[in-house]
Amino acid sequence: MTSLLLVPLILPFLAPALARRTLDHLAPVTALWVLTASAMALAGSCVTALGALVLIGLLKLPAFAALGELVHPLRTPSDFLVLPSAAAATGVLTLGAWTLARSALRQVRVFRIARTQADRRPAAGDLCVVDSPHPDAYALPGRPHRIVVTTAMLRSLGPGEREALFAHERAHNRAGHHYFLAVAEFAAHCHPALRTTRAAIRLAAERAADEAAATALGDRRLIATAIARAALAGQASRTTRPDFAPAATTGPVPQRVAALLTPFEGRSRATRCIALLLAACAVLSVSAGAAGVLAFHHDVEVAQGEESH
Repeated sequence: MTSLLLVPLILPFLAPALARRTLDHLAPVTALWVLTASAMALAGSCVTALGALVLIGLLKLPAFAALGELVHPLRTPSDFLVLPSAAAATGVLTLGAWTLARSALRQVRVFRIARTQADRRPAAGDLCVVDSPHPDAYALPGRPHRIVVTTAMLRSLGPGEREALFAHERAHNRAGHHYFLAVAEFAAHCHPALRTTRAAIRLAAERAADEAAATALGDRRLIATAIARAALAGQASRTTRPDFAPAATTGPVPQRVAALLTPFEGRSRATRCIALLLAACAVLSVSAGAAGVLAFHHDVEVAQGEESH
């Protein structure tokens, strides 16, 4: 039981390398879905396993066993492994919940400020221009969707580059990329190895928007130029956008520009294998976590006298 619950805690360490390879060799939209689904599965199974370890440790104590209506404290093969694991799981869950709650409260506050600011400004369709000396532009989720751009950013770009930037941000809103970024943020607080996967998901979202904008305008070089100029203009400026609000200036811009200027070669057998390996890690993590929880549930029923070994 305990060994099964350790599997979801170990497998996420394989995700960063697989995520980078998946992003390099899959189409951006496909990579975004694969990475996000895998991160969500790995994070969910990790939290489930940690919670089960905490409950196992608690039910081994007579006081908590009595509260759980157990005839006797939960019996496990080795207390030397279970009790330290339960104590560590308690600390990890507490720390993760604290950082996640703090981050969520901060992001909600920043989002409300950005939304209020955008709603007070006159909008031309979905475009909202904010008077600011700091170059910035981002896709703001909500109803209705907004593309927020500062006057400093507009001054930094030519007319064609502005349209390219707007097309990029509209692609973010149409595809709902803020949902993917929110899942990535949650996963990063569940396991430290998934922080690198969060960065890969953010890059996948940006590349997906790059490709959508290039298709809409029919000029990949113009999109690449607009992204480079916007990133250069906003490099030293501060931003007030929420982390889940995607922006054209985020991520490794040189890598995105290179991808736009280099035709996508399509899938290969090696590419499919990399994506399958990442999916297999997620499936194995969920399966091991589920099997461990079921074994734990069976042991609890035995301790309650409802079942025999």
